[in-house]
Amino acid sequence: METKAIYPGTFDPITYGHLDLIERALRIFDQVVVAVARNLKKTPLFNASERLEMVRSVTSHLPNVTVDSFDTLLVEYVRNQKARVILRGLRAISDFEYEFQMALMNRTLDDEIETVFMMPNLAYSYLSSRLVKDIAMHGGSVSAFVPRVVDQRLKEKLAELQAN
Repeated sequence: METKAIYPGTFDPITYGHLDLIERALRIFDQVVVAVARNLKKTPLFNASERLEMVRSVTSHLPNVTVDSFDTLLVEYVRNQKARVILRGLRAISDFEYEFQMALMNRTLDDEIETVFMMPNLAYSYLSSRLVKDIAMHGGSVSAFVPRVVDQRLKEKLAELQAN
């Protein structure tokens, strides 16, 4: 039986830390679905279509990765995908409390779905989409943190916002 993991997130934008986790997850799981959340509580820089396009672009070399979006409860999405695993990254102790709470809530909602936590590569342990956006918004280079296509899209988006 194939194992499918759902890797949910806003991916606003996707970083090398996200890609590292996806590639390493493929060593454990047969399939990884990168599920871009359409979270109404957050105000992403990129809309859902833009985020989907970037994630698809930077994962196109990975045959066992699919990219999708969702705006339902995560456990409902996982069930609809016929998966049993939620994949989450833990960068620091500060991530743990929130992720632990979410994992327990998801288990309460569906005790057949497991949450698996993976640690990032040490080189990406400090990296977050929020920090990447902050650096880019202040004119700093983010080329060490995101793939070229994402770096270019960030520059375009910020130029577009400044023009308006």
